[in-house]
Amino acid sequence: MAHRMAAGSAARRRWLLARRRPGGFTYLAILLAVAFLGIALAAVGTVWATAVQRDREAELLFVGKAYRDAIGSYYRHSPGGAQYPREVAELIEDDRFPVAMHHLRRNYPDPMTGRPDWEVIRTADGGIVGVRSSSQRTPIKRANFDASESAFEGAECYCDWQFVFSPARPIRGVRKK
Repeated sequence: MAHRMAAGSAARRRWLLARRRPGGFTYLAILLAVAFLGIALAAVGTVWATAVQRDREAELLFVGKAYRDAIGSYYRHSPGGAQYPREVAELIEDDRFPVAMHHLRRNYPDPMTGRPDWEVIRTADGGIVGVRSSSQRTPIKRANFDASESAFEGAECYCDWQFVFSPARPIRGVRKK
């Protein structure tokens, strides 16, 4: 009987070994599927990050223009002669009039950094003529800007996108007569 059990257990061992072999191929197939899934998710992540950056660029252009237009409004509505604001807060609440004017609704955050850390561009006497982003990231958009942003073409970083008011340049929505 012992001989019979030994022969049976050897056959059982061979049967178990034969049964385990396909499991290695299944494991390899699952491993490859997980690798391909990881590669696909990385590609989706890259596309998503690019889309988010493009949205932030569009918002940067919109908010930068709002600051430039607010500086222009402050400049044009200055009592007793044109002047630039000294602080960004003056764009939000201009108390030079009996009823305060609001050239800008609020201090918008820089879309590229998420903080209101705009770099202010000043004249020699300290007036604010423009703002720019403090971000050092490289822009995706490098061409096809509006005429008022044509200087942005080929910029190396978002900090090169300077939204500067120039009294010689017509303001959006205002016609020269």
